[in-house]
Amino acid sequence: MAGNRKFIVGGNWKMNGNKASINGIIQFLHEGELDPSTEVVVAPPAVYLDYVRSNLDKKIGVAAQNCYKVEKGAFTGDISPAMIKNVECDWVILGHSERRHVFGESDQLIGEKVKHALESGLKVIACVGEKLDEREAGLTEEVVFRQTKAIADNVSDWDKVVIAYEPVWAIGTGKTATPDQAQEVHARLRQWLSENVSPAVASSVRIQYGGSVNAKNCRELAEKEDVDGFLVGGASLKPEFVTIVNARK
Repeated sequence: MAGNRKFIVGGNWKMNGNKASINGIIQFLHEGELDPSTEVVVAPPAVYLDYVRSNLDKKIGVAAQNCYKVEKGAFTGDISPAMIKNVECDWVILGHSERRHVFGESDQLIGEKVKHALESGLKVIACVGEKLDEREAGLTEEVVFRQTKAIADNVSDWDKVVIAYEPVWAIGTGKTATPDQAQEVHARLRQWLSENVSPAVASSVRIQYGGSVNAKNCRELAEKEDVDGFLVGGASLKPEFVTIVNARK
């Protein structure tokens, strides 16, 4: 089944970078001989979206790290899907754990953002994942399914959605879910989608793993049947990102 789903690797640069360091990233992406059978998307800070899109090979997608739920208005400091599209970027990451837990975004707000982004013609990487205390309390599935439902209720076109499973306890901590732990949650997520959306969506939607993915662990993770790619944080700023993109090569 995984063979039908195109592997997709996203690089979330978070609040990092300047034009000099971005030029370095663009250089290693252009020189890196990226696996042509893997879709690659990078997500720079909003102020660099235009710069990155203008200078990066068009084969690589460019995503915003967030957006708001309406086209325009009195929302100081935010950006809209219309603006993202206006600088010729076609992806947005929504519901990242840092938006949920640092900035307090609710499941409902993330669902509303997903709805508007899709209606505006963007493709969405929608993030779900549990915190350490939730995993230790045996609440992983409850949390992940609740978050996924808030997203699924707002999806108009599943062809434009990628789900990223990011266990919060493994983000930037150096802890990685084992390949078996990742596979287990991905498989249960796919089962939930089959039962609550449709079997067709469950078999076609791509589910990325995110959480301290690096050049050392990416190949073993990529071998798992229900792991369809990665959403990479810190390692996406370094040349090892090319190795991660080529995890299935």
